[in-house]
Amino acid sequence: MAERPFITCHALDTVSGKPAAGIDVKLKLISPSQATTAHWSAKTNGDGRVPAWTSSADINEVVAKVKRELGEDDQMVWSLTFDTETYFGKGKTFWPEVELRFAARKGEEHYHVPLLLGPWSYTTYRGS
Repeated sequence: MAERPFITCHALDTVSGKPAAGIDVKLKLISPSQATTAHWSAKTNGDGRVPAWTSSADINEVVAKVKRELGEDDQMVWSLTFDTETYFGKGKTFWPEVELRFAARKGEEHYHVPLLLGPWSYTTYRGS
């Protein structure tokens, strides 16, 4: 069984009350910027979740390397970008993309970032 990625996410469609399946998602490490140029991509599955990322670089290997180089109080800043216009349809949403930036601490093992999404609003929180 594959190891769970350091970052996972999911999207829920608040209008239909169902998982938002088929959304293209991009993940990028913003800071420390010199750590990697790698980025990851995925598409939300039938349950609206991204359980794994596609890239030439293994996310957990990159995170392990960055963690070794971080000071105790340092953090990583990540960006998750959801292609919401393709999901809702052109002109049917105020948010053609939703970018979520968040900080991840060195000592943490996993981050899960949910997106509650409607065509005119969204919210997020740190999941478990």
